[in-house]
Amino acid sequence: MANIKVVNKAGEQVSELTLSDAIFSIEPNTSVMHLAVVNYLANQRQGTQSTLTRSEVSGGGKKPWRQKGTGRARQGSTRAPQWYHGGIALGPKPRSYSFTINKKVRRLAMKSAFSAKLAADEIIVLDSFALEAVKTKDVATTLKAIDAGKKTLIVLPEKDDIIYKSARNIAGVKVSPVNTLNVYDMLNCSKIVILKDAVAKIEEVYA
Repeated sequence: MANIKVVNKAGEQVSELTLSDAIFSIEPNTSVMHLAVVNYLANQRQGTQSTLTRSEVSGGGKKPWRQKGTGRARQGSTRAPQWYHGGIALGPKPRSYSFTINKKVRRLAMKSAFSAKLAADEIIVLDSFALEAVKTKDVATTLKAIDAGKKTLIVLPEKDDIIYKSARNIAGVKVSPVNTLNVYDMLNCSKIVILKDAVAKIEEVYA
């Protein structure tokens, strides 16, 4: 069983926590993590890009010149793709880029990401992050005290608007409750700060 120290907001160790080997000590599967990241990014795409085909460009109803006898190539419309102001041939149209991956694959990707981060010593467990009011300075001070780095993911056991609003204006800091955690955010940060209560919830969900 892997052990990790639990620190307070001042960066001082207050206790030690035993982590589940089934989540934090497996052999990371890089191909599954890559698939999970591609899936996340694909699902973020809006797919609203659109071009006009020759049937959608205004004008072009009249044949530019007669079919034969001019010495020029035959043309049926000035809105064909080879013409200036013509339609676009084979251009993009609105579509959905989203796709789904199996539940077992998603779970394996999450476990691999947790294990990879722990092996790289990029997980910090915080005993408490309670704030009485929205105050960005308090979050910034805490992250500096625990040496969280420039890009930090704060994992909460559940949604907390006070912490979210306090941290959202700090560059490189993202707050995520356990139920919205994803592999992309985990791999895209230098340190993951997990609240002690959130660790129990993670083990409950992914064990």
